[in-house]
Amino acid sequence: MKPLSSPSPRLLRRYLWTWALLTLAIVWLALAAVAYYTGLDEADEILDGHLVSVAEPLLYPAARLLKAPPQSATPPTRSPYATVYAPELRLVVWEDERVVWDTHGIAALLPANLAQGHHTLVLDPSRPASTWRVFVTDAPADATTPRRVAVLTEMGWRQHLGTDIAEDIVLPSLVLLPLVALLMAWAIRRGLLPLERLSDQIAALNLDAGQTLPEQQPFQELVYTVGAINTLVQRQQLQLQRERRFTSDVAHELRTPLTSMLLQARRAHESENPTDRAQALQMIEQDALRAGHILGQLLDLARAQSLEALATETVDLCALAQRVLADHAPLAYERHQELALDAPSRPVQVQGHATMVELILRNLVDNALRHTPPGTLVEVRVAQTPQGTCTLSVSDNGARDGAQVSANPGMGVGLNLVQRMADAQGIALNHTAGTPAGAHRFTLSWPG
Repeated sequence: MKPLSSPSPRLLRRYLWTWALLTLAIVWLALAAVAYYTGLDEADEILDGHLVSVAEPLLYPAARLLKAPPQSATPPTRSPYATVYAPELRLVVWEDERVVWDTHGIAALLPANLAQGHHTLVLDPSRPASTWRVFVTDAPADATTPRRVAVLTEMGWRQHLGTDIAEDIVLPSLVLLPLVALLMAWAIRRGLLPLERLSDQIAALNLDAGQTLPEQQPFQELVYTVGAINTLVQRQQLQLQRERRFTSDVAHELRTPLTSMLLQARRAHESENPTDRAQALQMIEQDALRAGHILGQLLDLARAQSLEALATETVDLCALAQRVLADHAPLAYERHQELALDAPSRPVQVQGHATMVELILRNLVDNALRHTPPGTLVEVRVAQTPQGTCTLSVSDNGARDGAQVSANPGMGVGLNLVQRMADAQGIALNHTAGTPAGAHRFTLSWPG
């Protein structure tokens, strides 16, 4: 029976967006409800105010012509029902271009030939409240008596009305702000719960055992994160394996000379033959030099790791190869081996850490000299292809003495050091080996 496929993970951003949208919807509904009931209350007050405003002018005499200046007119007493929503209206009515109704004695201040429609007029600049909003309209053309009506109200009323409405809207919003903050905090916490669970899983990982996170996750973004973390864990495990292999190589390399030194020391102590004692002391000296060489390689490794953060520089591979071969000439002469250099006459330059590149080449040459029999030819070759790829190779035609080179270049401490320094600089290191008695070649490549 075919197993059911697991559902594809959702998108975390859509999940968070859903919870945020739900919170906004709740807040919007609350604001809509407050706005609705506030609007109803404001509409009732405005309607009541209009009723008062219309009723007040009708209390005045039907014909009121002010012959005195408006400043001396006694303002009528306002209705006790008047509020900020009941603007005090001034009415002026003309019939046959004659004022027949002027509720507040303001007709004399109006400009002549006032057009129909809405106007904002300053009627008396000497008074602080002299800006008015005016509406003028004429009776239909077929009316028996030509009539014009002007309705005026002070602009200051608009300011008071706007302030009152704004307060009625802002005050409920201030009450809702804490609710919005609480709802948003709840939505964010609810949306980030998957991340908190993933954090707990990461904290519980046993890296020493190579434990990884489960790939099945509820959200697609978490799948990417889990994949990156698992890749990092796998790289760490590979690094730990290399560390263990390197530790094993160091232990193996040091154990042999140390064991030999112990045996030869006992031989020299117990032997009464001067010749045997001299041979034992000579072997102790050789083993001590071998152990010192291994410790020197370990120091080179520590030095190389401290150089990884330094800036790169231009390195001339031809000059470097000449210098390294000159330094190894005494060792090659002592071991009855030959050194050769194949390099172009012009410089071949690459970018890298000069000290680290030199350590790589020195270890490759030293390894070739120390692990091959007398008569071996060790050749260093520097080349540059037309495409700009630069190569530096070390090859020998001798059979390996002792340990054999594996497919993964790591024979002893020296080649492990070379591999680490090459990886640190992004240099490709390739090993070519035929038969155990055939040629061995290590090639460093810098892309063009």
